Amino acid sequence: MTFSITRRHLLIGSAAGLDAIGLTGCDDIVQNAKIQNVLAMAEKLTMKSQRILVPSDKLAREFSEADISPTFRPNGTSQPDSEDYARMMATGFADWRLKIDGLVQHPLELSLADLRKLPSRTQITRHDCVEGWSAIGKWRGVPLGFLLQSAGMRPGARYAVFYCADELEQTIDGSGTYYESIDLIDAFHPQTILAYQLNGNDLEVAHGAPLRLRVERHLGYKHAKYLTRIEVKDSFASLWGGKGGFWEDRGYEWYAGI
Repeated sequence: MTFSITRRHLLIGSAAGLDAIGLTGCDDIVQNAKIQNVLAMAEKLTMKSQRILVPSDKLAREFSEADISPTFRPNGTSQPDSEDYARMMATGFADWRLKIDGLVQHPLELSLADLRKLPSRTQITRHDCVEGWSAIGKWRGVPLGFLLQSAGMRPGARYAVFYCADELEQTIDGSGTYYESIDLIDAFHPQTILAYQLNGNDLEVAHGAPLRLRVERHLGYKHAKYLTRIEVKDSFASLWGGKGGFWEDRGYEWYAGI
C-alpha cells in the first residue's frame, strides 16, 4: 500500500487536533495557549515531513506562455509609504542598492544594473496567496543561491533575512518594518530568485519594484517585495517579534511550503 502525505493532509490532522481541545471561535486561536502549541507543532511537522519526502532540489511546477494569467493581482503593499522609496522611484531606482551582509565572507552592495549583468533565470510559475487567489506569471531574476555563494557563507549561517522598503502597522516593538526570512535550503533552491521582471517588463511598483523575492515552493506572503537588504543570520530570535517575518510575528506560520 502506498501512502501520500501532503500539506493538505497535515492541515486536516491539525484541524482534528484543534477540535479535540475545543476550538469555539477565531479569538481562541490568539488567546488559547494550547491551540498555539498545536499550530506550532503542526508547522514543524509540515516542514519536517516535506523535507523528508520532497528532495531539496525538486522544482515547483512551471507553466507555458499560454498559461500566463491575463492580469496578475498585486499582493500586500501596492506602494511603500516612504520618502526614501519615493525619491528612488523618481529616479528609476538609479540610486537603489541591495546590500548582502551578516554571516558572509564578502559583503556585497549591488545596483539594479549590476544585478542585470549577472546570470539570470526565467520561470513561469503560479503564485498562491493565503487569501485564496492565484495567478501565473513569468519571472526573471538572479538566483539567490548564486549571490549567496558569491558572498560566501560563514560558520553558523542558517537563514537569509530580507529587509524591505515598506512599513505597515507599528504594533510590535514600535516597528512596522516589513521583513521575511527563509532557511538556506530554500535560499539555494534553483527556483528561488530575486526577480526584477514580470512578464517581460521591469517590475511595476505594485509588484515590488525594483526587486522582489520569488521562493516558488512557498505561499505568497513569503515572497518579500521592495528588497533593500539581505542579512545572513544564525537565528532571527532577536528581530522584532522573533518569529522570522512581519506576518509571522502576527500569527502566520514561518514555514509556508506548498
